[in-house]
Amino acid sequence: MPDPSELTNAILNGNAQAAADITKEALNSGVDPQELVTKYMIPAMDTVGKRFECNEIFVPELLIAARAMKSALELIRPKLAEAGAEPTGRVVIGTVKGDLHDIGKNLVASMLEGGGFEVIDLGIDVPPEKFVEAVKEKKAKIVAISALLTTTMPMMKNTIEELKNAGVRDQVKIMIGGAPVTQQFADDIGADGYSDNANGAVTMARQMA
Repeated sequence: MPDPSELTNAILNGNAQAAADITKEALNSGVDPQELVTKYMIPAMDTVGKRFECNEIFVPELLIAARAMKSALELIRPKLAEAGAEPTGRVVIGTVKGDLHDIGKNLVASMLEGGGFEVIDLGIDVPPEKFVEAVKEKKAKIVAISALLTTTMPMMKNTIEELKNAGVRDQVKIMIGGAPVTQQFADDIGADGYSDNANGAVTMARQMA
């Protein structure tokens, strides 16, 4: 049986094939899937996030590490579902209507998954009502809204208003992010939090969960 700690190294090195192979063998050998997530995968992605914050690695390395993590998670997720394991939290994420940028949103989604969250990714160009629908359907507790254009930032406020009108605003925490977004803007539109990087978003989501 492989040493499960090698899963950490495979993620840190961005080796998706190794991450999948180690995970498969570990699961076949009876290793608890929850243990693989909490002891090896989450710490690996935490380390990746810290390295990114310190400019030791950059977006390409972060994406490669996230891909390796996902290759392991795809094998683990069905086992966790079978065991009835609850995720750290459930997050609906998307880029607002009119905005087609997704690199930042994808980074945050990957880091949240690596942090043990279940992520419902609505993609790009997401109208406010689609966020509402996902919150109701998936019983999400956190909504993460992204915008990269100053022209689409007002749609973040519209989305929060739509959640209020639908009567679900009080059931969720809302975090926002994107290059032009600031803490001041988050305060002005009534968001619960703001982060300017993926690692910070995970830390914030943990506090909100």
